[in-house]
Order: sequence, then structure tokens, then C-alpha cells
Amino acid sequence: MDQQFTAGILGAPFGVKGFVKVRSFSGEYDHIAALKSMRLRMIDGEEITLEVEAALRRPGALFLKFKNIDSPEAVKEFSGAELIVSRDQAAPLKADEYYIEDLKGMRVISPAGEIRGEITGVLEGGGGNLAEVRLPGGDCKLVPFRKEFFGGISLEDRSAVLLEDWILQ
Repeated sequence: MDQQFTAGILGAPFGVKGFVKVRSFSGEYDHIAALKSMRLRMIDGEEITLEVEAALRRPGALFLKFKNIDSPEAVKEFSGAELIVSRDQAAPLKADEYYIEDLKGMRVISPAGEIRGEITGVLEGGGGNLAEVRLPGGDCKLVPFRKEFFGGISLEDRSAVLLEDWILQ
């Protein structure tokens, strides 16, 4: 299982002192606000580490200020950068929640144990998350990642039971 996660993305500058808005992919902000330094993956793929000087919380939002970055112009170059965290810095999971990175590569099987495909990713959809399942023939299908379709998720066996085969048609 992957030990590094993309926890969020940096947005637009905020204010005149060099703060930048953070969008958390989990919707949780406390674990990000607690970080003293951050590893960022820039748009060009370069990774850098910056020291956090201050975190400003607002309802449903988080703004960060990095050390020695003191203006909206200076922080603007980080807009679009991804925030990379280790597993122990990621948002804590609730019951029946999974890190997307742990689901990638998981075998999708029927209730009888027959292989139906492999989860290659999870996308956000309007009605919830969608598991992207690559079928043995190479085609990909999107399946709502809900209890009505997936049961018996096992991180140890790296498998997810698909309860409804018809959805792959």
C-alpha cells in the first residue's frame, strides 16, 4: 500500500501577507493545519518542501502562510500545487472509509470469488464516488462505490466483492 497521499491542492492567494487557500480532498482540515512543513508537487512535477509559518482556519476553509513568502505575488506560483503527506499525516478514517491509494490495484471479484476486474482509480461523481474498474478484456467501467454494489472490502486480501455483475455490462 502506498505510504504517500495527495491530501489537497493549493488554490489562490488570500489577503496581502502571502496566505494561500488550501482545498482538502478529504474535506478535513485539522490534519493539514497541524503540519509544520509541507511537501508540494508543483504543476511541472517538481517536488519541494516549505516550512509553514501560520495556518488560518475559517469555517470550511484553511489558509496557509509559508516562511519567507510574504506577498500574494510570491505565493501565486504555488497555486495548483498538490500537497503530499505521509500515511500518518493523512486524514483519519471513519468506519467503512478507505484511502483511494489503498483501493487502487484491488481485485474486484464476484461473491463466488471469480475475478471481474481491478480498481484503477476512484473519481468524484455528483452522487458520490465512482470506482473505475478495468475489466480483464481491457475495457473500463465506472461503478458507484456504494454498499449496494461493493461488499466485503478486504485490504489484507486486496479484494472487493462486486455484488451486482450487471453493472459491468
